[in-house]
Parts: sequence; structure tokens; C-alpha cells
Amino acid sequence: MVVSVHQLDDGAWLSVNDSREVPVSDLWLLARHDFCDCEPADVLTEGFVEVGVDWPDVEGRVAGQCIACGASGVTDWLTMGRVDRDTGEFRSVVPSSVHVPRRRTRLATPGPE
Repeated sequence: MVVSVHQLDDGAWLSVNDSREVPVSDLWLLARHDFCDCEPADVLTEGFVEVGVDWPDVEGRVAGQCIACGASGVTDWLTMGRVDRDTGEFRSVVPSSVHVPRRRTRLATPGPE
């Protein structure tokens, strides 16, 4: 199964299979992160910097600002949603739930064929 993932509108949207799925300007609650000294950090996302797939997860790194301390930066990789293996349907995560960014330790893997 092929999944097409792109940034649209200068990083304002994450597109999955040619459909705008995840916008910026949401608050993401980050735990165990390197973004700032706040724990947890409540980060207002301002733009997608990178997007990718680590099957079945669709991931992104976003630029943003912590609303508590004002620090600006770029997150490590966050799961934006998942692609259902059977239907190919994308299901986004809830930004206001707690997320743990991670560094990518390997290249993205393709989905099953």
C-alpha cells in the first residue's frame, strides 16, 4: 500500500493521500521532550518542518512556541496519525492528548505491499 504524505501551503497542513488532514495552530501537549524546560510543554504549532512515514505512523516535526515560557523551536518526531493497514484510511491523533516526541533512529520503512 502506497501512502502519499506532503506538506501544503508553506507547512500549514499535513496532507495524506492528497487530503488535508492535520493543520498547524493546534496546541500539542508534549511530555519527556527537549523543546523547553516546561514539563509538560504546551506547544502552539506554527508550521510543519518535515513529514514522513514510519509505517503505519504518519509523523511530523513542527516549529512552534511553548505558551507557558515562550520558547520557540522545532519538535522531534511526533505521530500525527496512523494509516489503517486494511483500508488505507488515515486516522489522526488528538493534539491535546499527551505526546512524547522521539528522535528517528532509522529511516522510514515502507508499508506492506
